[in-house]
Amino acid sequence: MAIEERRQGRAAAPGLASGPLLILDDGATSARVAGAPLQEDAALRAAMAAAAGDLAALVAGAGDDEAAGVLAFQMALLEDDALTEAAFAAIAEGTPADVAFRAALDAQVADYAAAEDAYFRARAADLEDLRDRVLRRLAGVDDRALPGDAILVARDLPPSRFLAVPWSGGGLALGRGSATSHVAILARARGVPMVVGADVGGLLDGTPALLDGDAGTLVLRPDAATSAAFADQRAERAERRAFEAGFLAKPAVTADGERVRVMVNIAGPDDLATLDPAHVDGVGLVRTEFLFHGRDRLPDEEEQLAVYRRILDWAGGRPVTIRTLDAGGDKPVPGLTRPGESNPFLGVRGVRLSLRRPDVFLVQLRALARAATSGNLKVMVPMVSLPEELRRCRTLLDEALAALAAAGVPAARPPLGMMVEVPAAALAVAAFDADFLSIGSNDLIQYTMAASRDEPDLADLAEPSPAVVELIARVAAHGAATGREVSLCGDLGGEPGHLPMLLGAGLRTLSMAPPAVAAIKAAVGRWKAAP
Repeated sequence: MAIEERRQGRAAAPGLASGPLLILDDGATSARVAGAPLQEDAALRAAMAAAAGDLAALVAGAGDDEAAGVLAFQMALLEDDALTEAAFAAIAEGTPADVAFRAALDAQVADYAAAEDAYFRARAADLEDLRDRVLRRLAGVDDRALPGDAILVARDLPPSRFLAVPWSGGGLALGRGSATSHVAILARARGVPMVVGADVGGLLDGTPALLDGDAGTLVLRPDAATSAAFADQRAERAERRAFEAGFLAKPAVTADGERVRVMVNIAGPDDLATLDPAHVDGVGLVRTEFLFHGRDRLPDEEEQLAVYRRILDWAGGRPVTIRTLDAGGDKPVPGLTRPGESNPFLGVRGVRLSLRRPDVFLVQLRALARAATSGNLKVMVPMVSLPEELRRCRTLLDEALAALAAAGVPAARPPLGMMVEVPAAALAVAAFDADFLSIGSNDLIQYTMAASRDEPDLADLAEPSPAVVELIARVAAHGAATGREVSLCGDLGGEPGHLPMLLGAGLRTLSMAPPAVAAIKAAVGRWKAAP
């Protein structure tokens, strides 16, 4: 008789899943026959090009900038000659292409995994995925089709493999990873239950299992009592979601009658396809990185304008806050961001990059100014640290408007605001000439706590500490005193458990992923200000 077994991990994405285990391999490929050096050289280049095509297709279907950004990192690596130089040198000396490429990438993976910087350690899995993808192409092996209704188990899973799964009721259990990893963010956005940090050794394909993404538990061979309790839990969860759905079409109002504005974060127009604009108060964050990822040229003014207008048309007069390009850090854009930075999260990213590339920035500002004639558009600048940075952005916006006026092109001046995600900006918020402010809680927590959100051993530091709450309250108080709108558009805004803290800190505008809207509105209705 099979005995029930529980393996405890950490919650990464909420939800419940049941089904057979599917153990993912480590990317093994079939044997191949090596040719002459010139043939091997050509075969590797063809495999790399095919892998780049695979990644570009995944970017096109990703639907959000978190996914596209991580995949763009892999595409940028494929374009980096330094990464493959050793492999091609070995091939020229007679080493088979697969042996040479694996050796070169294994060395790079080891370097990344041993790096002091948590960002590079987290990217080791992306390099492993890239290695295996090219090797599969080199061996002529198609990627294994993964079912969406099983519980997938792996030591780790890169975003590209997650995005290739047609998720339909299944779940994910990983031995590594963290609740703030890219895959966890993707899992939450897609409603895929996920557990990390679990013991995944010795498991067998086909073992019946239950996965609880809320409790971080994987149950193997559940007995009748456990299965019944799990079914009850599922029913309770469905009932709660049905209850929360009743709030979707209503304004968000606290128990003592105070209005809270609930907005959505999107990565592009496709995110709005199933969302009724009447259910939200507007768009609190449009991540424009999706326009720049997975392509061989930067988007021109007309292309950007068309996308911005589509979003404004959907909003129907509701405010739409569009963030200027936030490239860099974990969102590289080949040909624009700087390769090889020692610490990308503390490097030339966000507004720092935009101000160093005014040729690219002015194209976006012109498109935004033109789009401002079509609706209630606001422009938000990311990663602002100094008042001078925002002043320079305002000067460039003036320049764009003047050029459009001189050419007789209709345009309007949109409000210019900033993200508050650097502690220095939160501490000196009164010094910034911003028309509005939006708190980016993900980076604000990361920078305040000096802890990478991709480092699983520091998961406890990814929660909002008293210091972070104090910074949020400081910015909210400044907005109230000066009449400037203050919102929050980081992950905290979509987590009901953190809502009392955010409202208690003085925030009354929250922006979140669309799936979180109903739960947050319901949570707002339960909250009452302390007397």
